[in-house]
Amino acid sequence: MIECDLPTEGRNPRTLDVDTLPTLDVLRRINAEDATVPAVVAAVLPQLAELVDLAVESLRRGGRVHYFGAGTSGRLAVLDAAELPPTFGMWNRVVAHHAGGPGAFTQAVSEVEDDVDLGASDAAAVEPGDVAIGVAASGRTPYVIGALRAAAAAGAHTALISCNPNAPYGDEVAVHIPLATGPEVISGSTRMKAGTATKLVLNSFSTTLMIRLGRTYSNLMVSVNALNSKLRTRLVRILTEATGMDDRSCAAALAEAGGNTRVALVSLLGEVPADRATVLLEESDGGVREALQRLRSA
Repeated sequence: MIECDLPTEGRNPRTLDVDTLPTLDVLRRINAEDATVPAVVAAVLPQLAELVDLAVESLRRGGRVHYFGAGTSGRLAVLDAAELPPTFGMWNRVVAHHAGGPGAFTQAVSEVEDDVDLGASDAAAVEPGDVAIGVAASGRTPYVIGALRAAAAAGAHTALISCNPNAPYGDEVAVHIPLATGPEVISGSTRMKAGTATKLVLNSFSTTLMIRLGRTYSNLMVSVNALNSKLRTRLVRILTEATGMDDRSCAAALAEAGGNTRVALVSLLGEVPADRATVLLEESDGGVREALQRLRSA
C-alpha cells in the first residue's frame, strides 16, 4: 500500500481551492469538515462500548489500560491518560506510551513511529489481562503494531483506534474502532478531523470507563480529593449538590473523611461514620452507589 491510499492522505474535493479563499471562507470550509466528525464517532459507538466493557472488567480484576501511539495520536492519548488522576482519582491504572518518550511529546521525532521493536519494548509493561489500545490515524503505524502484537503475546486484550476502516491490522485486534473521517482539509494533516475524532473517542472511552467504575455519583466528580483550600471549597459544593445538605455539615463530613470525597458522600447519605463508609467503599471497589446499596442490604 502506498501512502496516498490511506483515507486521510487523499485530496479533499471540497477544499481544492482553499488557498485562494478569503480568511472567513477558509474558516468556514474547516468548520464544515469538522462538523462531520460527530456522526463518524456515533457510527462506532457499539465497538466503543465493547472496548469500555473489556476495560472495566480488566481494571476490576486489578489490570491496567495502556495506550500506545505516535505523533498527534500519541499526544492525544498521553493527554487523556494524564487527565484521569486529577479528575477521577484514578492513578497509574490508565497509562500512555508515546513513541520516543516525553521528548517526542513537545518535539516531533518522526523516525520513532517506524520502530516496531521500540513498540514491542514499550509494551514490556503490559501484563496478562491488561487492555492495550493502539491509537493510529493510519491504522498501520509500525510502533503501534509492534506494541499491540507484543501485548497480545503477553496475554492482553488489544484494540485499535484508527481513521482507516480498511486497516489490515484491524482484523488482528479484539476491537477495531474505525473512524471514517476521510480526507483532511489539508491532505494528510491528521491533527485535524482525524485528531478531533480521536479526541472525542478517547474522551468518551475514558469518561464512560470512569462512570462504570463508580468514580462519579450522578454527574458529579466525587473521586477528587481535597488537596488544597480551593479544592476543599469545590468539593463541599459537590457534596451539597449530591446530598442537599448544608455547607457546614458537608465540610465537617469532608474533614472527618480526611478529604476523601467519596467517603464523605457515603457517610452523609448512609448516615454512617467515615470509617464505616471507608470499609463499604473498599468492599464495593470504590463505587458510591454500590457502597450505599451494600449498606441498605445489610
